[in-house]
Amino acid sequence: MIDLRSDTVTKPSKEMMEFMMQAELGDDVFQDDPTVQLFEEITAKKFGKQAGLFCPSGTMTNQIALMVYLKPGDEVICSSEAHIYNYEGGGIARNSGASVRLVNRKSGIIYLEEILDNINPDDIHYPVTKLVALENTVNRGGGICYPIEEIEKIASYCKTEKMPLHLDGARLFNALVKTQIKAEKMGSFFDSISLCFSKGMGAPVGSVLIGSEDFIHKARRVRKVLGGGMRQSGILANAGIFALENNIDRLSIDHDHAKIIEKALLKCTWIKNVLDVETNIIVAYLEDGFLASDFIEKLANNGILAIPFGKGRVRMVTHLDISEIDVARVVDSLKF
Repeated sequence: MIDLRSDTVTKPSKEMMEFMMQAELGDDVFQDDPTVQLFEEITAKKFGKQAGLFCPSGTMTNQIALMVYLKPGDEVICSSEAHIYNYEGGGIARNSGASVRLVNRKSGIIYLEEILDNINPDDIHYPVTKLVALENTVNRGGGICYPIEEIEKIASYCKTEKMPLHLDGARLFNALVKTQIKAEKMGSFFDSISLCFSKGMGAPVGSVLIGSEDFIHKARRVRKVLGGGMRQSGILANAGIFALENNIDRLSIDHDHAKIIEKALLKCTWIKNVLDVETNIIVAYLEDGFLASDFIEKLANNGILAIPFGKGRVRMVTHLDISEIDVARVVDSLKF
């Protein structure tokens, strides 16, 4: 099967698995796994941050950051399309006891003016605005990249107001490859960033939360509370190191493959529109009267997996396990 459900389905390559087996191991909960320490250090330094924390998932790294910043009665501003709001099991309410102020914009991009409009006054009737959270690339926006000019504006305001700015960077490496913005520059705008390595980067498991030494010290305590401490996890960390060394530049191949599929979808009679593809996510809208379930079944009968993505929408995601031959088969299967 050609699996376009998500870039989370990637399998580690033979070379990555061999590199994983070479890891020097310790006990990371005791903070003496040297490979984990190296992975955290390399990742943090790449973005100009002081420290990192290796965790099992991006949901955990996001939720840990929110729990460090927020307490019950506080509020976070984010997009109504944000992963932290839609796809993390209600974690903001459950874990932080915090409120969410949503900016309703279908692209998932929020602008400084909208943030200013949603900051609560110092009034006992309102929750306290404590955090702004962005996402780059935006999953529900079809893998769109955040405009760097807007990030700069938001970051400048947050620094002036001493309000933390968090980035859900699950696919941030895709954004960096597409925009050619340096990692260290991107890192300078945010107090914390969650980076996923089990998507387009090709590692089997893991995300790294990066920030200041003080922030990561607090985050490590929260990880323990959530049960996210892993023991001889250097094996997994070495997959992340391999990804940093080998799998960043190749993300442009996934972007090219996604553009090819986008063009084929636009010629498909079942498809009304496709969100403009920037990176590796393709979101297509079906013509009225067509069901996403029927479209997905039709693809599955041709050996292609995709997922529904809301009413009348389907999503496909390219990744390192999708070859040129696979893309050609997908294009051929969309001729209906």
